Amino acid sequence: MPKLVLFDIDGTLALTGGAGLRALERAFEDVFRVSGAFDGVEMPGRTDRVIVKDALEHVGLRPDEAELVRFREKYYDYLRDEILVKNPNKRMMPGVLKLLDVLTLRDDTYLGLLTGNFSKTARVKLEYFRLWHYFMFGAYGEDAEDRDHLVPVALERAVESGVPSLTVNDVFVVGDTPKDVACALAAGTRSVAVATGNFDMVTLRASGAEFVLKDLSDTEAFISLLNG
Repeated sequence: MPKLVLFDIDGTLALTGGAGLRALERAFEDVFRVSGAFDGVEMPGRTDRVIVKDALEHVGLRPDEAELVRFREKYYDYLRDEILVKNPNKRMMPGVLKLLDVLTLRDDTYLGLLTGNFSKTARVKLEYFRLWHYFMFGAYGEDAEDRDHLVPVALERAVESGVPSLTVNDVFVVGDTPKDVACALAAGTRSVAVATGNFDMVTLRASGAEFVLKDLSDTEAFISLLNG
């Protein structure tokens, strides 16, 4: 049976060294003239859409759609600058490149994204690490506020991209947070949690992940879980 593997970005495929948060803060200050709007706003595993919504509520703003569009465009522009800033925490996660190369060579495996990033920011980040071309399609932060609603979007786009008919048992959601696990559980798909972000293996296992890996460096182990 064909397999579909849906990857998160931040903390799973790569870390940007804080480029995303810096770009968000710059865009917010530029458009809304408020600083510190993201202080205390929970970010790991959440969609950009709901993160921005919480920041606006935090400072008591209710912008119109035109202002939100302007904010997002500023965010994209600033991210293109911030992603280039040197930072010791900016890196691709262990084993990612080899794993993607191996999975791409498999005739029965299809790769997509399932990320809280807006589609444009996802592309900026992955193009920087030269990973964008591995993915046929994705479900992104603008597609839903709740990450749990992204798996159906990804499956619909998989079909539109020519992926053969799949059962949920043949879909694997790969991420580094309990929220990644939760969205897989909500959709009935398989969950693969990697302890390369802010959560250790014990926490990820307790969140209900079917498979928990230290990182993605053991390609054979990952292939084995795909093969059942």
